[in-house]
This record gives sequence, C-alpha cells and structure tokens, in this order.
Amino acid sequence: MDTGLEENYNFEILAFPCNQFLRQEPGSDQQIQDFACTRFKAEYPVFQKVRVNGPDAAPLYKFLKASKPGLFGSRIKWNFTKFLVDKNGKVINRYATATTPFSFEVSLSLSLSHT
Repeated sequence: MDTGLEENYNFEILAFPCNQFLRQEPGSDQQIQDFACTRFKAEYPVFQKVRVNGPDAAPLYKFLKASKPGLFGSRIKWNFTKFLVDKNGKVINRYATATTPFSFEVSLSLSLSHT
C-alpha cells in the first residue's frame, strides 16, 4: 500500500507477518508476500513470519515492546500494531492496529525534524 508518506518523509515501512492472531497468516512466507503485494499493493519489504508474543518472540519485537509498552502492557494485542523508530534505532512511538499511517504524520514530521 503506497501511502505517499514514505516518499514525503524519507522513511521505510517494514512488514513482519505473524500467525499468532487467530491464525490469519497460515501460508508460507512466499504466499504471504504474494498476498500482500497483490491485495494490499505492498511496495515495502515483507519479511518472513515471526512470533511477536511469548518466549519465542523475535528479538526485534522484544526490543520494540520493551521500548514502548502498550496501554495494557507490552503484549501485542492484534495484527498491524505499528512502531515508529528513528534512524538511530530509538523507538519514538507505538500505534494501535486501527491507527493509519496518516494518523501519525505529525509524529513523523516532529521526529524527523529532531534527528
């Protein structure tokens, strides 16, 4: 999904599919990539499936959740939780599933003006 924000703010969207939420990502990594590119017109990297909760959570998600816990703790509640990370690896904010990229455009603008 091309939001235009990537070009306007010079940042990248990275997608990490996860099958921990009602088994919504049961396919292979290639099937998931094909689906994202076809259905959602993903023009960003779609990585291999990861676990985001529990003891086998990917190290990236352990770091993200520890840096910015959610409203009810660090656990990811549902697919499409978003994290805004600056170019130095600092987690700026965490956004809920329903938050669209345009909703945090102000955060993007502010965080990029301070780096």
